Amino acid sequence: MLVYLHIPFCHRVCPYCSFHKHTPGGTSIGGFIDALLAETRHRLHPQPGLDGQPSAPRTLYLGGGTPSMLSPTHLSRLFEGLSDEIDFDTLDEIAFEANPATFDLEKATLFRHLGIRRVSLGIQSFTPHVLETLGREHDPSQAAESVRILRAAGMPSVNIDLMFSVPGLSHEDWRHTLETAIALDPDHISAYNLTYEEDTGFFESLRRGEMDADEDRDATQFHLAHELLTVAGYEHYETSNYARPGHRSTHNQGYWQGESYLGLGPSAVSTLPGSPETPGREMIRHSNIADTPRYLEMIARIGHAISHSEYLGHDEIRLERIALLLRTSTGLPLHWLAPADPTNLIDQGLAVIRDAHFILTPQGAPLVDAIAAELA
Repeated sequence: MLVYLHIPFCHRVCPYCSFHKHTPGGTSIGGFIDALLAETRHRLHPQPGLDGQPSAPRTLYLGGGTPSMLSPTHLSRLFEGLSDEIDFDTLDEIAFEANPATFDLEKATLFRHLGIRRVSLGIQSFTPHVLETLGREHDPSQAAESVRILRAAGMPSVNIDLMFSVPGLSHEDWRHTLETAIALDPDHISAYNLTYEEDTGFFESLRRGEMDADEDRDATQFHLAHELLTVAGYEHYETSNYARPGHRSTHNQGYWQGESYLGLGPSAVSTLPGSPETPGREMIRHSNIADTPRYLEMIARIGHAISHSEYLGHDEIRLERIALLLRTSTGLPLHWLAPADPTNLIDQGLAVIRDAHFILTPQGAPLVDAIAAELA
């Protein structure tokens, strides 16, 4: 089972981000840590009357928000409490999202001391005007220095998140960002296509015609990333993800393969085994309330913050397997295709069948969402 902890706090709210996040405001960070640990204790153990029981954790991932903005005191308190509930030595991966503007060498050394083995840096760009558009609080030199700091601290695996098809991002800007990232020699690079999500500033700008979405630009910048990163020796193992050998994201691979997961914190989602013997109830999905003050209140009152639950049957699971496994280099086992006929996609050179799996080609990879919808 995968375990995800959501830390909703950010110094600044980026206009493209649709995750539950906010500045700390009047929230007691210490009180939040206490609530998160209380929820962890409650949810990691079987609960009478709560469908979907957890299994032994295999990975631990802290995302947000900005987990790295937590103070050393709060981080130490959080990890000490987590280690009381989870045997870190048995985990395949402990991963942590970080903003380059929120740590120095001393704090990065603490990350390593706490047991974190993989840090994902939300750099997004090495071009100043693009960082400004994205609302990021670091500059290119600070971003590059954050990679060097993590190396000096002995972090075993470092990922850089980048974003393309951003308004104002030229082909030359994107090439510069990719080449700068490669020169820093991280273990993993994620290159994400900007999407306009509802309830974000960017979505409102798109709706007003101040920004635009362009599929041709998306494809061109995707292919540039694919070319430069694979030539540099990174394995392209998922639509947006490239890794040095041995540095693929274990936690994210679990999501893509359909492994059960437990989400803790405000807005976090869990997908756990339901009643496999009952058609239509093979899995159950719980969603925590996306409201931090109410999350704190619910944890104090009932021990969890689940605000919505739904069962997933074969049809719903099939749709999710198609959407996620098509993104991977290993592709989709053929039994998930039925009743769809993929012949036309193969004839167009967008996919191949290899080792009983339906796999997108480099030409099909940028069209993964459209292809998934067609097969559904």
